[in-house]
Amino acid sequence: MNDERDSAPASDPPDASGDAAEATDDGAVHAYVLEYLPHGRADDDRPQHRRPAVAYGLGERDFRLFEFELTDDAEFGIDDLVQIEPETAPGIKRARRVDYDDLNRGARQELTYVVEEVIETNERRFVDFYNDAEPISLRLHQLNLLPGIGKKLRNNILDARKRGPFESFDDLDERVSGLHSPKEKLVERVMEELRDDDLKYRIFVGVDAPTANK
Repeated sequence: MNDERDSAPASDPPDASGDAAEATDDGAVHAYVLEYLPHGRADDDRPQHRRPAVAYGLGERDFRLFEFELTDDAEFGIDDLVQIEPETAPGIKRARRVDYDDLNRGARQELTYVVEEVIETNERRFVDFYNDAEPISLRLHQLNLLPGIGKKLRNNILDARKRGPFESFDDLDERVSGLHSPKEKLVERVMEELRDDDLKYRIFVGVDAPTANK
């Protein structure tokens, strides 16, 4: 990960590259806490009394990963939803972008559960991915990026949605033959996009992802 990305605070205003934030209707950006380390990172070589407390977070809208440097009196719990833009929540000194490989073991273990929670909490938005997914090229469709969805199952989804939009994950299950666990397919794809920096297409992770600002 390059220094420029590491040093850029999450609270900086969006720039011309389109680094918009996962935001609620009032413009505030939030993240879920994945891990809270009151004694700082284990790989911090400074004496313990000089290590800042840190936490790791997952962006609510576009699944960006963050590390938060915390104040001495900060107290956070796993799954807490905290504001990071345009102002950080009390207790957060600084927020910076990180990659999956920068997370500690505890944050990685929590990540799948929080991704699933985000998708469950925002079911309408993620069901609409199945309603709105589009072709990427003549041979590839956004639906094909989900695990286990080949040409036949993709066509089943497209045929079913012509008869009316999907209303829920249960509706998808009932109306699309062969589509099992539509929510879990989304969770798996988000995790793949978080873990693999070299993926050619991203549909959920990052400020430019098609679902990030819906």
